[in-house]
Amino acid sequence: MTADSKKQKQMTNILIVCTNQPIAATIGRLIDKMEGWHAAVALSLNDALEHCYAKTYDVILIGSGISQEHEDVLNLHLEKLNAKTPVVKHYGGGSGLLYAEIYQALVKK
Repeated sequence: MTADSKKQKQMTNILIVCTNQPIAATIGRLIDKMEGWHAAVALSLNDALEHCYAKTYDVILIGSGISQEHEDVLNLHLEKLNAKTPVVKHYGGGSGLLYAEIYQALVKK
């Protein structure tokens, strides 16, 4: 195993699903600041589904603009993929709350 593959294996991958691009970008920057965390952004339900079919995520973070119906569809597709990925809503309120939401989801996983 190469050093790059070890580093990639230890990475916690977090998918941000949020229709507001500037907010999603800000959340992504905050996540990427954390050592061992990597953010990907999906700006729609369809984009999120494509991400989930292409890669396994450790946490999916639901941001602004995603309806409960779309969240339910996402959960259904994760279930079909046998993915045990926790889906957590991000309510805003700063980086402390963001990190706490992600840590809680990781503990439940």
